Amino acid sequence: MNIAHWLSRTAALRGAAPALLAGEIVVADYARFARDAATLGGALATVGIAPGDRVAIFAKNSTDYLIALFGIWWAGAVAVPVNAKLHPKEAAFIFDDSGAKLAFVSSDLVTGVRAASSVAVVETGGDDWGAMLRSGGAPAIHPRKPGDLAWLFYTSGTTGRPKGVEITHAMLMATSLAYPVDVDPVEPEDAALYAAPMSHGAGLYALVHVLRGARHLVPASGGFDAGEVLELSRKLGPTSMFMAPTMVRRLTDAAKAAEETGEGIKTIVYGGGPMYVADIVEAVDWFGPKFVQIYGQGECPMGITALSRAEVADRDHPRWRERLASVGRAQSTVEVAIGSVDAEPLPLGETGEIMVRGLPVMPGYWKNPEASAKTLRGGWLMTGDVGRLDADGYLTLTDRSKDVIVSGGTNIYPREVEEALLTHPAVHEVSVVGRPSAEWGEDVVAFVVAAPGQTPYEATLDAHCRAEIARFKRPKAYRFVEDLPKNAYGKVLKTDLRARLEDEAG
Repeated sequence: MNIAHWLSRTAALRGAAPALLAGEIVVADYARFARDAATLGGALATVGIAPGDRVAIFAKNSTDYLIALFGIWWAGAVAVPVNAKLHPKEAAFIFDDSGAKLAFVSSDLVTGVRAASSVAVVETGGDDWGAMLRSGGAPAIHPRKPGDLAWLFYTSGTTGRPKGVEITHAMLMATSLAYPVDVDPVEPEDAALYAAPMSHGAGLYALVHVLRGARHLVPASGGFDAGEVLELSRKLGPTSMFMAPTMVRRLTDAAKAAEETGEGIKTIVYGGGPMYVADIVEAVDWFGPKFVQIYGQGECPMGITALSRAEVADRDHPRWRERLASVGRAQSTVEVAIGSVDAEPLPLGETGEIMVRGLPVMPGYWKNPEASAKTLRGGWLMTGDVGRLDADGYLTLTDRSKDVIVSGGTNIYPREVEEALLTHPAVHEVSVVGRPSAEWGEDVVAFVVAAPGQTPYEATLDAHCRAEIARFKRPKAYRFVEDLPKNAYGKVLKTDLRARLEDEAG
């Protein structure tokens, strides 16, 4: 079944309900939303886009983004959403690798794309876009099988060229239907607020909100502005949104500074990077029980584990802090296990590579059988993340396998050191990496961003670490920086931090 049927069905049932909002302005009800998507799908067919062809979207968040996404599916084509924060040359690589025949591009990115790529471009909101929406053709949704490709998701590529993850219609449905079961119920009066890029998790969560006939709220800024999120939620809530942990940190800081309590915010789903216990405790203390954690990857989008609203807010369970440091339990449509280097399941409590199998797991990487064979082994997706499972099924991530520091023959997990440092009041952000050492193999180095008005000192932080973690795990050196390098999705770029240390070494 084509995922576009969800929009068609909601429009038939709730056509007059508000669907697309640009800031506080309703720009389309569900009848108009479906009509525009259908017309766009017909226009794509007339310009030579056949079922299975790839159509890219390289645009900042907007209501047009959702029309483009569903229009592509209406035509039976494959969407290739590209993060708008990428350089046009990086986007051009994705266009070429996916074999995209056309790209919908927002006005601020058109010039760069035309200079970097020969792909046919339609500017969203421009004359050609308007002509496509006025073309008059509104064909039936093109049939798709569950295993047909719907979305090509390109990994962030922080360690090399990004790979295209094949996401099928069935995967989108499995992820979407798990949301109200494992993450948060969706009601028609809700508003999905798109503060994070729609090319990634925020866009994936649009689908279940379409199915339930909820509103889709795109901030006027087209991105994340903490003050704007607070104001829109207060005026138009109940709002639900996806955020990276760094965004939650910034929202908490902004709300406390403005003495805003998050009125109108229903749910913030966080994931996509490590959420430190100190940060989420502070966020819950300020906003209340509004947070749900998920763990997923592009290869199993948003669908591996979840930590419920109640579990995130619980302070009564004897192991609440340990559970809060986890990423929750397996979602309904997957199995999760911890494996050895040979992809053999390990006993509970042991640390190893996180493995997952189930309905949301990708069939493979686009045109990359070697990478597919390396990642999909024995029926399991090898995530590349290191973690452990407890007897109650809670999964705790220790680190990415590539980030583990081996010092004196012993594994040190950077997140454990980071968690310890973040409990010191002078530390606002921290990232820990390994530095080559002739004596130990690697030394632990901490990059620290000071809390406002605070001045952390090495001796103070060293004493704090000795009181919190094993002596051998504490940093051998500190680097105090104004901010941490992050990619377009808010993840700290540890590769950049390692490069700084290499430059220091000469």
